[in-house]
Amino acid sequence: MEVLSSRVLLRPTDPERSRAFYGDVLGLAVYREFGPPEHRGVVYFLGNGLLEVSGQADEPPRGLALWVQVRDVAAEQARLRSTGVPVTRPPRLEPWGLVEMWIEDPDGVRIALVEVPADHPLRRDTR
Repeated sequence: MEVLSSRVLLRPTDPERSRAFYGDVLGLAVYREFGPPEHRGVVYFLGNGLLEVSGQADEPPRGLALWVQVRDVAAEQARLRSTGVPVTRPPRLEPWGLVEMWIEDPDGVRIALVEVPADHPLRRDTR
């Protein structure tokens, strides 16, 4: 298979609430919008990936989690708390060397905000 493009598809129970969360609260940049205004779909940049929030589900998504690398987890914790987003797990250094904090979107989709410390092997040039 030759993959040319990809994105995560999220079908929220309340599309407007989810678009407000991903666009306004998290501040993800919009890649594109499509569809009629009353059923608008939005595709957000998600680092080197894309997140499409479109359609509507009767039940919240199950088993989906997002992994999002940020520059400063502590700064994001303060910013998100100031907007009322509950932190479900505060930042901590994991045994694998990454700092992780967890939040949830309005439907309970778990989102890991991850910081790669300066001394982590992912940041070192091993050549």
